[in-house]
Amino acid sequence: MAEAAPTLDLQVFDDARARRNALILSGAQTLYGCNATVLMTTAGLAGLMLAENKALATLPVSTYVIGTMLMTVPASLFMRRVGRRVGFMTGSAFGIASNLLCIAAIWLASFPLFLFATFTMGCFQAFATYYRFAAADTASPALRPKVISWVLVGGVAAAVIGPQIVIHARDALAPLSFAGAYAVSAVLALASLALVSFVDIPRPTAGMLHSVGRPLFEITRQPRFVVAVVCAMISYGIMSLVMTATPLAVVACSYGIDDAAFVIQWHVIAMFAPGFVTGHLIARFGVERVIFVGLALLAGCGAVALSGIELSNFWIALVLLGVGWNFAFVGATTMVTGTYRPEERNKVQAANDFLVFGTVALASLTSGVAFQLFGWDTVNLILFPFVAVAAAMLLWLTLHERRLAAG
Repeated sequence: MAEAAPTLDLQVFDDARARRNALILSGAQTLYGCNATVLMTTAGLAGLMLAENKALATLPVSTYVIGTMLMTVPASLFMRRVGRRVGFMTGSAFGIASNLLCIAAIWLASFPLFLFATFTMGCFQAFATYYRFAAADTASPALRPKVISWVLVGGVAAAVIGPQIVIHARDALAPLSFAGAYAVSAVLALASLALVSFVDIPRPTAGMLHSVGRPLFEITRQPRFVVAVVCAMISYGIMSLVMTATPLAVVACSYGIDDAAFVIQWHVIAMFAPGFVTGHLIARFGVERVIFVGLALLAGCGAVALSGIELSNFWIALVLLGVGWNFAFVGATTMVTGTYRPEERNKVQAANDFLVFGTVALASLTSGVAFQLFGWDTVNLILFPFVAVAAAMLLWLTLHERRLAAG
């Protein structure tokens, strides 16, 4: 299936189209985000139910992220050929299939099938991660940070709806625990398929398809690209590390599943609600400063988590984690969009997201092992040296660019 949208020179900015697409993609982010929130809230607990070795309880979260990592490059190259619209519809189809596989895995009490199901959900996420880049495709440089953050705002509704799906629908198909929540998610994935069919982003012209631009190695050697990707990798990796272990830690501290859902709900709200202002903050104060604040908030998350195991500690830590991720990740994404030309965007975006989600996969794997073997404190101690590395590199880039500007 080919897109009907006309092709045009992608170097021509069309901010009206960018705003319309950002609105559609924000809605798509909501529907995808509900799927992701349901999965992240339940995957570790379902893994605990299905896995014989309880140390593997968070492995479904890891296969979810591994699916994202492995699909990021094929998804980007696929969309280069068929366009954003068809690509995003394909991603939604993966989401539908994943939820149906989750239900089948619980019905059959099959941990391997559940791992495959979460891997498939990762393929949905791989396409959905390009929503933020797609919103910026036709936007002028001044509008890019705003439309990127507007798309991520869609996660706010997902943060409210997703945990409620878990709370109210998880036993709807009893005795199949969590299957009801996955059934609702399948319907939402179907709705996302319909919504993204309205995305209006011109496909690359024949000339753009045949122009490869600069070699990827040359692009990725730019100091600004390197620092942006490192900040994205570390901020997203830390977020995955702590968030993956949180439901297990909450339950291990004698709180209920609903308490875990409450904490994750506010975490996801904190991840996306700043999108209303992040783009404006970047425009006013500069992307480097916003990323610095994000990294400081991530460190604050670790400090609060280490200070106690009251439910309020989990809640405050996860809110700080969410806001810190938003500032650092939106800022890093904005930096990346300034390092490539239009004909280079697919391969650069693919390289960026492959590295980011490779880090996230490693973090989620580390999270489960670290929590089961060493405890909640160790999970939080791990984040501090990585935050320090990202902050040091960002400081170096800022000073380096000032020296160059001064001549």
